[in-house]
Amino acid sequence: MKAFTEFEDAFGSALRDFTEGRGGEEIIERDDGMITLSAAAEHYFEEPAGHDREVLDHVHGRVLDVGAGAGRIALYLQQRGHDVVAIDVSPLAVEVMRMRGIADGRRMPLRDVNRKELGTFDSVVMMGNNFGLFGERSRARRLLRRLDRMTSKGAVIVAQSRDPYQTTDDFHFAYQEQNRQRGRMAGQLRIRVRYKIMKTPWLDYLLVSPTEMADIVAGTGWRIREVVGTDSPDFTAIIEKHP
Repeated sequence: MKAFTEFEDAFGSALRDFTEGRGGEEIIERDDGMITLSAAAEHYFEEPAGHDREVLDHVHGRVLDVGAGAGRIALYLQQRGHDVVAIDVSPLAVEVMRMRGIADGRRMPLRDVNRKELGTFDSVVMMGNNFGLFGERSRARRLLRRLDRMTSKGAVIVAQSRDPYQTTDDFHFAYQEQNRQRGRMAGQLRIRVRYKIMKTPWLDYLLVSPTEMADIVAGTGWRIREVVGTDSPDFTAIIEKHP
C-alpha cells in the first residue's frame, strides 16, 4: 500500500486538528469542479444516535469497521463489548482513533482486506455512507464475495449509502448523465478531500439507491434483509448472508 505524503492526508489532518482545537472543516472536490463542505468535523466524534443506534443493534460478534475515521462507531461498539478491528486509509485518522481508545486500529484500504491478515468476522459496518468506498459496481461485487469468505455463517453487513436520485440540484443531474454517457453508474463520483493546502489522491466513491444496492449485492453471497431510513436520501441496509 502506497504511503500518503505529508500533503495527501487531508482527511486525517482535519481530524487531528479538531482534536487539538484548531477547527477541521474538510472540503469535497468533485472532478467536474464542484466543491462542497463535508460534514462538520464534530460529526466524526459524536456517539451514534437515532437511526444509527437502531441499525447497530443488528451487529453481533467480532466486527470489522470499514472507513472508521476518528472511530466513533468502533468506540461505541467496543464499549458494548465487541471485538472491533477498525480500518481506514488515512494514517492520521488511525492515530486519532487509537488516541481515543480504539484497541485495534489499522491503516488499510477496503480493497486490501483479507482473511489471512484480519481473520474472520461476524459483522461488517460501513457507516457514514461508506458503502461508497466500494467505488464502482464490479469492485463492489468482487469485494462482497471476499467479505463472504471472511465472515461467519449468519454474518451481517450494516451499510449506509445515499440515493443520488433524491436531489433537486441540476448540477448533480448533469453529472449523473455524464456518468451514464461514460458507461459509469449515475452515482459514481470521482472526488478528493481538501483541507487547508492538503488534498488526497482522487478516488471513486459510489452513491446508490436501495434498488441499485440490491442489484449489486445479488449473487455475491449476500442479500438485503431490511432497509432503514428511506424517507430521506440517506439510508442504511442490513445485509445478511444468503443461505
